[in-house]
Amino acid sequence: MLSIGENLSGRGPISRREFLRIGSLGLGCFSLPWLLAQRAAAAHAGKNYLREKSVVLLFLHGGPSQFETWDPKPDAPAEIRTQLGVIPTKLPSVFFGSTFPKMAALADRLAVVRSFATGNVSHANAAVAVADNPLGAVQGAIYARLAGVTSPKSGIPNHVLITPAAVGYQEREPNERGPIHLMQTGELSSEFQPVKPIMTAETKSPPRKPNQEPHTAGLLSDLRLNIPWERFEDRRWLLKQLDTMRRDLDHRGTLEALDRFQQQAVEMLLNKVVDAFDLSKEPREVIARYSTDHMNNLRGQHLSVPQALGKQMLLARRLCEAGCGFVSVYSSYWDFHGTQDVLPSIKDGFEVNGPALDHAVSAFLEDVRSRGLEERILLVITGEMGRTPKGQGKGGRDHWGNLTPLVFAGGGLKMGQVIGRSDRIGSEPATERYGLSHLFATIMHTLFDRTAIRTQPNLPPKLLEIVTSGEPIAELY
Repeated sequence: MLSIGENLSGRGPISRREFLRIGSLGLGCFSLPWLLAQRAAAAHAGKNYLREKSVVLLFLHGGPSQFETWDPKPDAPAEIRTQLGVIPTKLPSVFFGSTFPKMAALADRLAVVRSFATGNVSHANAAVAVADNPLGAVQGAIYARLAGVTSPKSGIPNHVLITPAAVGYQEREPNERGPIHLMQTGELSSEFQPVKPIMTAETKSPPRKPNQEPHTAGLLSDLRLNIPWERFEDRRWLLKQLDTMRRDLDHRGTLEALDRFQQQAVEMLLNKVVDAFDLSKEPREVIARYSTDHMNNLRGQHLSVPQALGKQMLLARRLCEAGCGFVSVYSSYWDFHGTQDVLPSIKDGFEVNGPALDHAVSAFLEDVRSRGLEERILLVITGEMGRTPKGQGKGGRDHWGNLTPLVFAGGGLKMGQVIGRSDRIGSEPATERYGLSHLFATIMHTLFDRTAIRTQPNLPPKLLEIVTSGEPIAELY
C-alpha cells in the first residue's frame, strides 16, 4: 500500500505502480494539488500561535524629519518648526506637515507616536529593521522562521522586500545600502531572507505612460529566478518525479492524466504566486488610484524614486491579501541636509517625497478598508532616525536619534490617536519614551499569540525569549 507521507519526506523514487495510484486518486476527488496542500498543512500543523495578520513595514530610508511629517511644532520658534507649514487633521487640535493633506483627512485611521526614538544616527545600520533583537535578524526573517518561509495555503513567500525595482523602476541606491539592511538574517539561516523581486521591462519596450501597468514578462521571468527554489524543495522534488515518469510512460490516457495533474501542480506552486506579484491583474482604475507615476524626481537628485511608491504599496496589499505575513516596502531618499545637490533641502525634498508618500499611504488605507482587510493588515511607517530641531546648510536638517517619526494604521489596533508628545522644540520625548524594543514587541504581538507560542516545545529558547519578552506600546491596545 502506498505511503504518501513516507515517500514525500524520504524523497525516494516513486515506483510506476505508486505513481499510477497517485493518479488514480483523482477518481476519488483528490488530485496532486490536494496532496501537496495536505503536506503543506501538515508542516503548518501545531502553529496555533500564528494570528491571521500581516505587517507592512514602510521604511523611509534616510531619516524623515519629524517636523515635516507628523509632529510639525507650529508654535515653536521659526528656526525650529516645520519649514513647509501645517495642515489640520480629522483629529481635534492635531496638525500634520502641509504635504500630507490626504493622510490628515484619514487621521482617525492612524496612530501617531510622538515619543518614539531609535537612538540611531547612522544610515549604515539595520537598527530599526532588526529592532535591536539579539539575533540580529530583521523582523520579517523572525516571522518567516516561526511561520514558515511560505504560506501553507497559497505558497506565497512569507517575507518579501519591495524596492522600486519590484515595480519596474531602476534601482538607484548605490550598492543597495538601504535595502541590504532590510535583508539581514543575523544568527538565522539565510533561507529566511526576504524574497526581493525585480521586474525588468520587456526588451525594446516603449517607456511606460502614467497609470499604465508594468510590463509583466520580465517580472514573471525574474520572479522565477529570484525565489530560491529550495524553499519549495519537497514539492519541486515531486514535480521532478512527474517529469521523469512522464518520459517513461507511453499510454495516451496516462499521458493525458499526467498533463492534467502537472498543470494543476504548476498552477498551485507557481501561477498563484506569480499572479500575486503581477500588478497587471489589478483593474486599471485601481492601478490609477495608487499611481504616483506622475510625480517627479528631486532636482539634481538621482536617488529618490517617488514615482514607484504607489505601485509598491499596491503590490504590498496584493501580497498580504494572498497570504504573505511580512512585507517591507523600501522608500528612498529622505536624507535632506541642504548641503549640496545630492543632499537637498527639506523644502525641495518634501515637495517631492511628501505628496508621493501622502498619496500612496492614503490609497492603501482606502483600499484595504474597501476590501475588508483593515483589521488584518498592520501598516507601520518609520525610518532609521529623525532630524535635528535646528537647521543645517541651506534649509536642511542633520541626523537625530532622540526623536523618530512612527505611525501605525490598521491591524486591529486602536487608531485615531496621538500617543505621547515631544518637548517644546521637538528634540526628545516629553512623555514615556518608546524605543525599538517597544516597536518590536508591538509587531510580534500583532503577528503571534505570545501566550500560545510559549507552550511550543520545539522552538529554540532564545527565539522564544526574544519574541515573547518586551512590552508593546500600551496605548495601541
